[in-house]
Amino acid sequence: MLPAILIAIVLLPLAGLAALSLTARRPDNLGVHDGQLADCPPTPNCVSTTATRESQRMDPIQFEGTADEALARLVKILAAQPRMKIVTEQPTYLHAECTTAIFRFVDDVEFLIDEQEKVIHFRSASRTGHSDLGENRRRMEQISRAF
Repeated sequence: MLPAILIAIVLLPLAGLAALSLTARRPDNLGVHDGQLADCPPTPNCVSTTATRESQRMDPIQFEGTADEALARLVKILAAQPRMKIVTEQPTYLHAECTTAIFRFVDDVEFLIDEQEKVIHFRSASRTGHSDLGENRRRMEQISRAF
């Protein structure tokens, strides 16, 4: 009887997390609004180049050349990322979904190319939960380095 209780104690929370990831819907604040990406929510599972909270802020990616060249390079880098799927690709905007390996949580990753300033702004946010244990920041640091 004891092993069954221990299994239940371990598996029930895991099943709840899996169910939570399956029910999460794409947020309606994605995209470009008034020339910029949405701000991060107050939870620590989001990073952005335009975040109002310093703990969520990251530097934009700098580039040379045209917006088309930057977009092509970005698409190539994202294609090499595990569990990353491009959902929307426009001349200066890109939205991708990255699914975590174990619980299948989805993070929304957005990029906005500013050709005049020669920077790529980005926002990476978890759809569910409170903390991502720094995963969005690590992902965006890796993409920035790869660029």
